[in-house]
Amino acid sequence: MDTGHDRYAGLHGRADDQEGAIKMLKALIVDDEISHVQGLIRFIDWQELGFGAPAAAESGEEALKLLQSASFDVLISDVSMPGMTGIELAAEAKRLHPHIQILMISGYNEFEFVQDAIHVGAQAYVLKPLKTEEVAARLRTFRDALRMRMEVMEQTRELEKKVSESVRLVKERFVNDLVADAIPVAELLDSWRELLPVPALERGYRVIVVGLDRYLASGLDAKQRMRLAGGFKKTVEIGFSHDEGIWLAQTSPDEFVALHLSPSPAALALAEKQFAFIQTMMGEQYEATVTIGCSDEGKAWEEASLLYKEIRFGMAKARLVADGQIVRREEAERGDFEAYRMREEFVPGLLRHMEAGDSEQAAQAMDRIKDALLAAEAASFSYAQAFGMSVLSELIRSSKMRGGAGADDSIVMWRQMLDCGSAAQMAELLAEFVRTHMAIERKAHLNQQHHLIRNVSQFIEERLRENWTVKQLAEQFNLNASYLSVLFKKETGRTISEFVQLTRIKRAKELLQDPNVKVYEVADEVGIQTTAYFTYLFKKLVGSTPQEYRDYGYSADD
Repeated sequence: MDTGHDRYAGLHGRADDQEGAIKMLKALIVDDEISHVQGLIRFIDWQELGFGAPAAAESGEEALKLLQSASFDVLISDVSMPGMTGIELAAEAKRLHPHIQILMISGYNEFEFVQDAIHVGAQAYVLKPLKTEEVAARLRTFRDALRMRMEVMEQTRELEKKVSESVRLVKERFVNDLVADAIPVAELLDSWRELLPVPALERGYRVIVVGLDRYLASGLDAKQRMRLAGGFKKTVEIGFSHDEGIWLAQTSPDEFVALHLSPSPAALALAEKQFAFIQTMMGEQYEATVTIGCSDEGKAWEEASLLYKEIRFGMAKARLVADGQIVRREEAERGDFEAYRMREEFVPGLLRHMEAGDSEQAAQAMDRIKDALLAAEAASFSYAQAFGMSVLSELIRSSKMRGGAGADDSIVMWRQMLDCGSAAQMAELLAEFVRTHMAIERKAHLNQQHHLIRNVSQFIEERLRENWTVKQLAEQFNLNASYLSVLFKKETGRTISEFVQLTRIKRAKELLQDPNVKVYEVADEVGIQTTAYFTYLFKKLVGSTPQEYRDYGYSADD
């Protein structure tokens, strides 16, 4: 019979000649019943669907060789074939070509095989007897999905090209990411090095913040604010265009932040003159004032976010006195800034990590609080003690809200804090408080999870004959389906589907030891609708068929 690979390879050649502006897709049909293959090839208008003439194979092994030697967009495979099954073929196809679309063909009495097929990556299935219009409809869906993916990939490539070509835009995005402090700096630098030659900091750098005063409180309407913001943007960009070592980013309509990289004394002096230029131009052209902040020297990229926050804090304080100032960090402001960070950043961050049960992040937050306490102690021990007491107050309040420390515990903690003779002792006392309460809450949370999953497992075991979906189980226990799936896998080491299969097989092994119970009755008793799928699943998990297991496969231990 001339239905092998050579025959269909020729068809591929003709299809390639027909490819126009739109790439023709490639399909592979696999079925041990060659009449099914020929019917699909003959009665489906492949070209109209955007496909070249399909390749074909009569076994999973033959199809696997084709998949290893060429790229295919779509695989159409029968579920049940001698040797390699369609399920095994689908798994290999996905491994070789992760984006391949898979359509499984199944008989009514093989329908449960489809669950395994979808598990390994099949997107759709059709039942025998085949209807060409149904197959064609699935192919149209596949075609649209594949073309959409190609379009997204092409647009992504175009975007990458545009980003690479726009050095200014890349620098702006880098500065924004750096001061936002949302990504660890080492990871951030690694991710940007492909797009941007990140310079060495030979002479350090300074963070410059340029802020338009009273932008939202100016009484201007939307049109006037847009004109003002546009003029502000143009003025700042012109003001800093003289120096390639200044990387500029707009963080909001009324604020720019710049990194002045490795500036020489002459470059610093020229930048100072540009501060005055920006303020003068905005005043003359738009009757607006601008406050500009310039940080101390930064030595490492990791300092950028802190320098940015610190200079913005200084600008906010300066605006309480007058707008339109040039602000530089003063040592006297250091304590105020640390107190501000303790109140607005460190303590809220610590409480968030405690609530989330994230011990590592909570420990890092405690390290920052310790550094702040030591810095406060350098100015005054009583000042550091006030810091420590305020942190303890927030921790106790949060703990009580979550049902933690009682009144007696709180009194003991206050006394211990007052007995501390140094900031380091206060920091360790606070850290111990955090560790203790996180351990208590973690234990209670784990106990709740164990109890919940035990209940879910028992519920499944008692209803093996019923087919419950994960969504239905989640609704039964008032949970989110995704959360239940993740928690079940974490607690048991298995997915819910794996647990159901293993529990059914365990029960089946018990029933098979009674010779009076028929194999098909065992399948029905454990909730598997067809003997064929029961036999397939049992052999997959046990290593023998149910009859073989009954005859000589089990021991007294079973």
